[in-house]
Amino acid sequence: MPPTTRFGPVMQLGFVVPDLERAIAHWSSTVGVGPFYVLEHVQFAETFFKGTPITVDMSVAVGQWGPVQVELVQQFNDARSIYTEFPGRDLGGLQHVGVMTDSVERDLTHLRAAGIDAVQWGSTANGIRFAYLSTDQHPGAMIELIEHGPAIDGFFALVRDAARDWDGSQPVRRL
Repeated sequence: MPPTTRFGPVMQLGFVVPDLERAIAHWSSTVGVGPFYVLEHVQFAETFFKGTPITVDMSVAVGQWGPVQVELVQQFNDARSIYTEFPGRDLGGLQHVGVMTDSVERDLTHLRAAGIDAVQWGSTANGIRFAYLSTDQHPGAMIELIEHGPAIDGFFALVRDAARDWDGSQPVRRL
């Protein structure tokens, strides 16, 4: 009998890209994903990489592709992070897959018993909690836990709703 899955369904594909604007143009015009909501220079309350506090200067763009969200991440500074240590950073590539959770802390407690640890974790200035897991030792991507809450659930609903009837106009929307 196969083991019980430890995670909910993948709802996000997270790509590290060297040029956010070019990546948005590719995904919106070539693939037809969009519109993309851009969050410039995301503000964090706290972020840790392998237990050390870090300051990451990054922007993200988020669009919806059917039931799956596409997140594009560009880091601007040289702080050690999962993004700067990602081997495909210079070309751009799939770095993580996102799953939703009701409690990052509860999941991390259970996952530690299975030998899975958080590599990078923290919260944004508006209280969104996240953790990237040590699940990328084999070919594949890191898993990100994203904790449900009013800010993230509202934002993800905005992205999904905008994509539902998107006609290709206004592919970039800044928040």
